[in-house]
Amino acid sequence: MSHGRALRILVTLVALCSGTLSLSAAEDTTLERGTAITDPDLLRKLEQNDVLTISRLLWRERNANFPLTTDMLFGWLRQLAQIRPAIDAEFERYIARYKQSAPNETIGVGEGFDVQLFDRAMLNSKQTRFVLAGIVNRMDRAYVSEESCGEIRLIYRLTRFEAPWDGKAATRLPMTLNLVLKARDPRQEGRKFKEVTCAEIARRWLSNGDWLELVDGLPFPEDALIDRIETNTQVAVIPKSASHDFRTDYLLKVFKYNTDTRAFEESTLENQIDRTRLLADEGLRRDFKAWLLDPEHLRDFDRGTVLIPEKFLAKGAVVSTPGGLDPSGLQPEFGLMQGEGEKDPAFPENDVVGALKKAAERGIGLQNIRSVAGFQRRLNDITCAGCHQTRGIGGFHFPGVDWTVEKPSNSTIVPASPHFFGDQIRRRDILVAFRDGKKPDFSRGFASRPQLRGSTELAGTEYQDGWGAHCSLPGAGSSAADKSFTSWTCAKGLTCQAAGSSSRIGMCFVKTR
Repeated sequence: MSHGRALRILVTLVALCSGTLSLSAAEDTTLERGTAITDPDLLRKLEQNDVLTISRLLWRERNANFPLTTDMLFGWLRQLAQIRPAIDAEFERYIARYKQSAPNETIGVGEGFDVQLFDRAMLNSKQTRFVLAGIVNRMDRAYVSEESCGEIRLIYRLTRFEAPWDGKAATRLPMTLNLVLKARDPRQEGRKFKEVTCAEIARRWLSNGDWLELVDGLPFPEDALIDRIETNTQVAVIPKSASHDFRTDYLLKVFKYNTDTRAFEESTLENQIDRTRLLADEGLRRDFKAWLLDPEHLRDFDRGTVLIPEKFLAKGAVVSTPGGLDPSGLQPEFGLMQGEGEKDPAFPENDVVGALKKAAERGIGLQNIRSVAGFQRRLNDITCAGCHQTRGIGGFHFPGVDWTVEKPSNSTIVPASPHFFGDQIRRRDILVAFRDGKKPDFSRGFASRPQLRGSTELAGTEYQDGWGAHCSLPGAGSSAADKSFTSWTCAKGLTCQAAGSSSRIGMCFVKTR
């Protein structure tokens, strides 16, 4: 099968899968309807028929009809040659930092160590491979590149099998690999190219449209849709001890696809602020403050659509979980805000207040950031690490569907985090706008609380105002309810109660006497 043919099949099936899911589960109105594919039976078929395996999509010369194990994947595909060394280097840096901070603790793979590392041998094994665990429509990210209509993400989970080609999985391992594709590429020119619009792509995801007739015969260029690979690996498990509580650490990496070299190259993480460099370089810190507090950039920052320049960003991030309800002290902005022990913070409180006032004077209406605390929370959840630590499942937002179990069922498998499900209303609203030829509103709320846009679909659930939802604590003593979070209320019968160290954000629980 040619590489171009594989890409045609990929685009065809991304659309067809959406239709198949809604047909097979029509009686079950799921939040991800039209925005994600989580049907285990369908994912199994796509994987076992070798249609959307990573090797099928990246190895254009391949004729054999079998998925590649990880030793083949990283050993044979030159496109992936930089991924293993980059991950290994991050592991070594992680180990060195931990040994420096806790020289008396032992570090190694397996039980019996104070810090139990992920076994990197699993990335060079004949018994592991990345299996398709979900497909997610991210056309809500079209603000990054309008001509691409956003992204389609194929999410793979590292899985160990009893034998290389055995259909029964032994263990799902704590690592995901996302192959991120453009939803559309201008180079997909052909006799029917004019029909491949953002509106048409959205329509097919929201309906049961058939793409076979449209894409069959389109001259897809090699690699036209491929954008990047994102990896999320549980780098270490740290059991509870006399000196610290239990936690797990996750490593996030991004590798952009270079169409000239046809290889994935280590890249910065979108909006992942490099706190270490900023704190060490006064000039860089000053430049970052001036850039972010500019009214136009502050508006995008408030709406969640800001794209921070690469010179301020990091090429890797470690996420610790559990991080608590108010993880601001653990994330990249720690030390950048006043009151965190930093003598010369990047964002003194007075400067933030002044920037908010300046934006208001220019008629820039801010939707989310209405206080210094709101600014700090956005500074946290705009980053990859801060977002993954907020309302995640461990360090993941999409662990994916385990279709390898004997009787898979969407009712018994939780493929994604509360943050993921809470955001589906907004994402679907954007798809509808694209379909109807309207200008989408790409703004989003905080990671802790979904932006509802008038929908009542989430009312009474943990995603909005139900039991376990994040909420704004009422003012107590000198601590008044913060203006950035006053709309975070609880459903009838529940009250916002303190949970953790935050004086502003609590959780909705049943009222007690």
